Amino acid sequence: MGRAKYLAAAMHKRIRAEDCGSAIVEFIFASTVLLIPMVYLILAVGQLQGGSYAVVGAADHAAKVFAAADNPAQARSDAHAVVRRTMNNFGYADARTSISCDKECLSPGSVVTVTVALDVPLPFVSDWAEVSVFTVDSSASQRTDRFG
Repeated sequence: MGRAKYLAAAMHKRIRAEDCGSAIVEFIFASTVLLIPMVYLILAVGQLQGGSYAVVGAADHAAKVFAAADNPAQARSDAHAVVRRTMNNFGYADARTSISCDKECLSPGSVVTVTVALDVPLPFVSDWAEVSVFTVDSSASQRTDRFG
């Protein structure tokens, strides 16, 4: 009985000695494995939110500029310039813009609808490859003055 007790105590001591310090290593490994994807997810959501704000602002301002223009050709040119400038201010490029009118463009009482779509780039990944998982778009409508 004494011999078995001695072996059990020796085995327990050896197991405890081998386990010493491994909790810190396990914590660092587990926190790294969990923390890096969490930080990347936060960055990706930030990119998505920034892209959403950009297309909403671009569509809204482009519709207002289009409705206030003097002729349809100048209105289209100004609307595209506003979208380009707004997207550059937010740090994005290559937004797609479509403009449609319910009647003849800029006729009194007509409604213009501007739609802006953007493929939001993934953080860090899109620097090396043209990769986008998110596409955000926004539409804004503006009525042309009825009395010119």
